[in-house]
Amino acid sequence: MKDVSLAYGDRAVLEQVSLTVRPGGRAGVIGDNGSGKSTLLRLLAGDMQPDTGEITVSFPGGVGHLGQTPDLDPGDTVQDAVDAALAELRGLEARIRLAEAALATATPDELDAYGELLTAYEERGGYQADARVDAALHGLGLAHLTRDRTLGSLSGGERARLSLACVLAAAPELLLLDEPTNHLDQQATAWLEAHLKAHRGTLVVVTHDRELLEAVTSDILEVDRDLRTVTRYGDGWQGYRTAKAAARRRWAQDHEEWRADVARTAELAESAGRRLAGTGKDPHEGFGKHRRSHEAKLSGQVRAARQRLARLRRHPVPPPPVPLRFGAELSTYTDEAGHVEGCGHPDGSGSATGCGGTDGSGNERGESADGLLAELTGITVGDRLRLDGLTVAPGERLLVTGPNGAGKTTLLRVLAGDLRPDTGTVRRPARTGYLPQEPSVVPSRRSLLAAFAAGLPGPPDEHAPALLSLGLFREDDLTVPVAALSVGQRRRLELARLVTRPADLLVLDEPTNHLALGLVEELEEALAAYRGAVVVVSHDRRFRRGFRGRTLELDGGRAVREEAAGSR
Repeated sequence: MKDVSLAYGDRAVLEQVSLTVRPGGRAGVIGDNGSGKSTLLRLLAGDMQPDTGEITVSFPGGVGHLGQTPDLDPGDTVQDAVDAALAELRGLEARIRLAEAALATATPDELDAYGELLTAYEERGGYQADARVDAALHGLGLAHLTRDRTLGSLSGGERARLSLACVLAAAPELLLLDEPTNHLDQQATAWLEAHLKAHRGTLVVVTHDRELLEAVTSDILEVDRDLRTVTRYGDGWQGYRTAKAAARRRWAQDHEEWRADVARTAELAESAGRRLAGTGKDPHEGFGKHRRSHEAKLSGQVRAARQRLARLRRHPVPPPPVPLRFGAELSTYTDEAGHVEGCGHPDGSGSATGCGGTDGSGNERGESADGLLAELTGITVGDRLRLDGLTVAPGERLLVTGPNGAGKTTLLRVLAGDLRPDTGTVRRPARTGYLPQEPSVVPSRRSLLAAFAAGLPGPPDEHAPALLSLGLFREDDLTVPVAALSVGQRRRLELARLVTRPADLLVLDEPTNHLALGLVEELEEALAAYRGAVVVVSHDRRFRRGFRGRTLELDGGRAVREEAAGSR
């Protein structure tokens, strides 16, 4: 990329960006949500063109791009998706078959062309293509899919994993992957990491998975939303963190030195001015030779100080940008005795506004006095979930684990009141906060602020200070339509709604998905300080390793193992 600039409307995303990714390079792309990470990959993939500048991509072995959201036609089949991913190889196969049919009468030039086709096919790994498809489907937990299955019948996670499997199976020389670990369980993530380590080509990956960054990248490309630039850091993720901390310290020191210089110069100008004023006479009234010399010296000092002060103020050294902070203190609603108030069902915002629970017929049940915060009994949901019982105590932490398709999301939806079970009873606290696996905020022309304030009393403008105080958005974001937000920004919007609606129980399905790395760590800190109960599903290996609480493992919709807090 050379001097590349791009804007969405009047919002600049990249300005005069130049960078090189050499063959065999392994770069991780990071940055705040909405900074332009996905845009950078789309530019490299040729899916969009810059406003100005040049982009040259030269990889004879092809380019594979995994977008953050799958671009699949619901009416197509799994085999259609595979064939589309292998279109270049399928085209080579067709040309080889045509050439083979004419070998009996082929000219020397036609024989040479046939040999070149075979060489190109072999170099692209054409003979192993179908085996790679099977390996990728198996490694990513999709071995159960039949090739005639329609894509519209797949879950969102299955479609995302199928898209990843197709990109990897095509074995392009350049891999451009946008959040490839979303929707992957622990086994699939380990398979992907091993696959990327073995990739002999070039890799550029956007990911929030800190362990994947450490394992497969050697350089970090940071997309800076404030400066609209891309900066390269060597030595991987840890090298980035070290260099970034040192650069921030230098920036802060430069800012403090500028402030001190401004203060000293202003004081010099003021004190010289006072001394000049203290002569007590108009210089035009006449002075002795010595007096005039002193006056001229003071005037020169005042003039020099004021000129220097003007130069300093024309070229300020601003403070380092304040990082976006997850500054809200998650809180709970309880009465003086510690009992949870109210009952009901979740509203359309995804935050449960009260419920005692329901039986399989949908009848509400009142809360018991057994001290439990939530309880599920005899729950069945088709063939996706069969759970004899589950209890959650006030302040408890519960991590739900298991492979893809084990029933984890179904369990969380039942607990949050987002899904009514076929049979069984559900009790949950009056106020339950629910964060679904994928952003549930429907893209619309409604502004970010209006979407945040939906359901709250008063006009949206009254809630702007509360939203800005969280540090998840800047003031110029508030008027942006929800439809124009990135997936990560819509995830932040849901977090903002979650933390401003107090709850006794948080039900979180893959809370680190689509979040910038800095915000992931801030979210972990906020949850650690939260006084209520938390039930969470997460495939983030660093998040899971730091989790302190009870663990419930599901497989095939059933509980197969449960571990108490501190036993792992």
